[in-house]
Amino acid sequence: MKAVSIKEITPAEKIVFTEIPIPEIKSGWVLVKVKAFGMNHSEQILRLAEIKEDYINKPIVPGIECAGEIVDPSDTNFKAGQKIIALMGGMGRSFNGSYAEYALLPAHHVFTIKSKLPWERLATVPETYFTAWGSLFECLHLQKEDTLLIRGATCALGYAAIQIAKALGCRVIATAHKETKLSLIRNADEAILDNGQLAGKIKATKALELVGAKSVRDTLRCMYKGGIVCHTGLLGGVYALDGFDPIKEIPNGVYLTGFFSNYPTQQIINEIFAFLDEHNLEPCFGECFDFEHIREACIALDSGKVNGKIVVKVK
Repeated sequence: MKAVSIKEITPAEKIVFTEIPIPEIKSGWVLVKVKAFGMNHSEQILRLAEIKEDYINKPIVPGIECAGEIVDPSDTNFKAGQKIIALMGGMGRSFNGSYAEYALLPAHHVFTIKSKLPWERLATVPETYFTAWGSLFECLHLQKEDTLLIRGATCALGYAAIQIAKALGCRVIATAHKETKLSLIRNADEAILDNGQLAGKIKATKALELVGAKSVRDTLRCMYKGGIVCHTGLLGGVYALDGFDPIKEIPNGVYLTGFFSNYPTQQIINEIFAFLDEHNLEPCFGECFDFEHIREACIALDSGKVNGKIVVKVK
């Protein structure tokens, strides 16, 4: 089968196809025909830096998510031909991921779906919509009466969160760090240019923090008493809060939580697709590439010029 397999630092321009064997089935795992997959910043990090780490099982096929069909269910409860999505659980790091025509995946991170959406739309759901869903409902307990601040909304996760929150009935305030990006979040009730200091200008009951540690202190000060901030993204490039004093820097009666997307369940996946169907929502993506053009897709990912999720469709 065709796959992208890497063992060293690999800029997008050096991406090439490799012919590798279709994986052999084993107990507790399923063989999936990959129909489409979304691309993620974490795969860029893998190619450009993380591949050097000892815990990466090299050579490795990148890709932390996919949509496809069961080819061989092995000894699991899946059935051949079932439509599925898969995400996380070590995909593309501990074992080969989705940048391939077939993927051998652990059954506990593969989930059946019932949807008439085309493959390229389905491929936008696994990591992006699961993360948005978990952040908004598991962590923020979002209700239709809420005013939701989405900080760093001009990314695939931000667009998904806007779509979900608006469908629920929330008032959404979304921010962008460039004036030229404001038109991309026009579906929010209010689109604001973020200069790094929003406290005193915005008040919200809930906040989805996608910029990360760089702005979370300021976001905490944008909350009404009883408000919740969910730290999910790291777009600001700052990964830790040096010298953070929770007693002094979390306002009284405001709550700080975070979402880690490594624990999907079939129940949550069912809830996501039921919500999409109930509200007649089409998952959004920025650009779709054919698998033959995976190099160009990786270049687009690295350049950051695509507004939204990049999807690759495998024939």
